[in-house]
Amino acid sequence: MTALKKYQRLECSGLWRETPQDQRREVLVRLGEATLTLSDPRSGEAVSHWSLPAIERVNRGETPAVFAPGDDALESLELSEPDMVAALDSVRAALKAAEARPGRLRGLILGATALGILALATVWLPGTLVSHTASVVPPAQRAEIGQRVLDDLSRVTGAPCDNQLGLQALAGLADRVFGPVDTPILYVMPEGVSQPLHLPGDVIILPRSLIEQANGPEAAAGAALVERLRSRQTDPIIPLLQHAGLKATFQLLTTAELSDEAIAGYGETALRATPEPLDTATMIRAFEVAQVPATAYAAAIDPDGKTLSELAAGDPYKGLAPSPLIPDETWIALQGICGG
Repeated sequence: MTALKKYQRLECSGLWRETPQDQRREVLVRLGEATLTLSDPRSGEAVSHWSLPAIERVNRGETPAVFAPGDDALESLELSEPDMVAALDSVRAALKAAEARPGRLRGLILGATALGILALATVWLPGTLVSHTASVVPPAQRAEIGQRVLDDLSRVTGAPCDNQLGLQALAGLADRVFGPVDTPILYVMPEGVSQPLHLPGDVIILPRSLIEQANGPEAAAGAALVERLRSRQTDPIIPLLQHAGLKATFQLLTTAELSDEAIAGYGETALRATPEPLDTATMIRAFEVAQVPATAYAAAIDPDGKTLSELAAGDPYKGLAPSPLIPDETWIALQGICGG
């Protein structure tokens, strides 16, 4: 978001509480484009990732400010740094402004503009209207839309797995694969997900089987890495708008609103979608840069070797023993993410 550019790469200390019963714990707080990363200040290991659109301030007007990653969340974060508090408050204000319906005067202006755009839309190919609309959706609204799509997906798969130790482990794996800046938010769904997928707002969904049936975190890490590549190859907003239709796309372009009806059903559509193919050399390079072995991912996703055999053959760490992606105890915690 343009209004938040001055806050990019903002960091500060905060006091994090995993549950209301736990003692407060000092964490390093990093503000990303669509996420807030909380990490241990000594080890640098991520302990949680929060989606910016989901964050709520629970004591507005009081100091120090206390935030939570959602209305029903157990976690809380106490912040005293004015710039970070202002940044988070600005995110919420910007989202509310985007959701606000236009006033009478603005409505008249938009109405006149809409007629002109509608005339152009009859000439434009539908794909051009969709791609243009996608190009003007700001990062914070993308993240907000992504959370709404996640809610729609949850109606089919159940709510994301939320074992607290498992969530910390998942955040640690994301931090290891992508680094502490511009890290996507990873989710594991309890059922119905047979292949990795990604949603708008840098959201990546991992199948439960990639974690519970694997011998290590390499397959899940590879899946997250490849889905991030796919999300960068084709704007994730585009297939959503294709699902929503031209009327909803036009509404988003002219009013910055996307109705619940337009999003409804897209979660199931995304589950059924065929993954977009990626260039093998691009994937190999990504695995090499992230220092993640590719063979485990290829074997898990393509056990018959029909589509990913070249990736497995070109694994930059084939036959080597790179350092563990995450500690053994963290991997064990991650395997229990869908437990009670």
